[in-house]
Amino acid sequence: MSEPDRWHRLHPLSPAIPSGRLVLALVVVFLPSFAGGGGGAWDAAGHLAALLVIVGLGFVSWLVTRWRIEGGDLRIETGLVRRSSQRFPLSQVQAIDTVRPGLARLFGLAELRLRMGGSGGAARLAYLPVAQAEELRARLLALSRGAHEDTPEPEDRPLVRVPVRRVAGSLLLSAPVLVLVVYGAILAGVELGGGSAPAVAGLALPILLGDAVAIWRRFNRAYGATVAAAPEGLRFRSGLVETNAETIPEGRVQAVQLVEPILWRPFGWCRVDVDVAGRVRERGDDRGDERELRSVLPVGTRAEAEALLQLLVPGAPAPVRRPPRRARWKSPLRYRRLGFDFDARYAATAAGRLGRVQVWVPLTKVQSLRRVEGPVQRLLRVATVHLDTAGKRVSAALRDVDGTDSLRDLEQLTELARAARRA
Repeated sequence: MSEPDRWHRLHPLSPAIPSGRLVLALVVVFLPSFAGGGGGAWDAAGHLAALLVIVGLGFVSWLVTRWRIEGGDLRIETGLVRRSSQRFPLSQVQAIDTVRPGLARLFGLAELRLRMGGSGGAARLAYLPVAQAEELRARLLALSRGAHEDTPEPEDRPLVRVPVRRVAGSLLLSAPVLVLVVYGAILAGVELGGGSAPAVAGLALPILLGDAVAIWRRFNRAYGATVAAAPEGLRFRSGLVETNAETIPEGRVQAVQLVEPILWRPFGWCRVDVDVAGRVRERGDDRGDERELRSVLPVGTRAEAEALLQLLVPGAPAPVRRPPRRARWKSPLRYRRLGFDFDARYAATAAGRLGRVQVWVPLTKVQSLRRVEGPVQRLLRVATVHLDTAGKRVSAALRDVDGTDSLRDLEQLTELARAARRA
């Protein structure tokens, strides 16, 4: 059987990565029993059996999982009692990530994540040796754009590198840090007032821990963030403990979002996010939705953001059209920031109450168009036109457009989207 048709297995140490944290936690909990600290021989044996079961299940999962490339598809088979065989068309690949958690880096392994368009979800190969993962990623990228699989990955051109000092400064001006500051002020007030600060801290402990975890995740995700241009698309790399390298092929972006938080504006900072189709989610992982929206520029200057926007949405219009003045009665806080416009390739919208959020959507990615007119909007003779894409986290809407203009805009956008797809 030829090399492309041969079945491959994941690395034998793959089960140790997802179960490593659980095993370490159980070892800490059961350590007194192992040391004879009062649990008895039977309890120690039961704890040891639990650890062996976890390791055994991971080994079985590795044993029944295999993958190979068949033509233009990536095929993954897994399952012992209930066998599952999945095919992922490489022509529908939206992005390819190389993820290396801390334990994976220790063992020299990496995970490949392929985000698929449509209802394909995502394909995961966890874990592979780093060299094999990089070679396979280049091969899959070549097949996804219709090139020969042996086409070498071209060199990239660095565009932006985010300084660590800027990342730290942006975190100090983020919501989780502000929450910690507010709780610290409350505890200080309680202590000065003769109350029990430890009791109040105990009640707020879950919130404080959640904020601390959120701050660490943001820092780890933005640490060392770099953006580079390559012939097949844009490449993003970041991470301190868990590193992430992602390549988004050209034309696979569903929407682009520029965010200017109010606390960042005095420093001229902003954030650029991209939305791609496909979800990377593990069983029991409540954070899977985070992977749908990628901060390609976690915190950057306006000039850096403009340079990336020229690559992501070249020639896109600015949201310069404004809603009628009567819409102020419906949206008094965000009326000043509302804007929209579109041309033959892109639709642009702007909104936000305190900060400013601008969104650009390629008309080739529009799945449906909706015109919504609420009771207050009917009184004010305005309506909102929504543009729906395969992405999930970025919403584009022409808000509070004049009622007559909204009907004309809806018709024009429908025709322009059809023409863009045909082109």
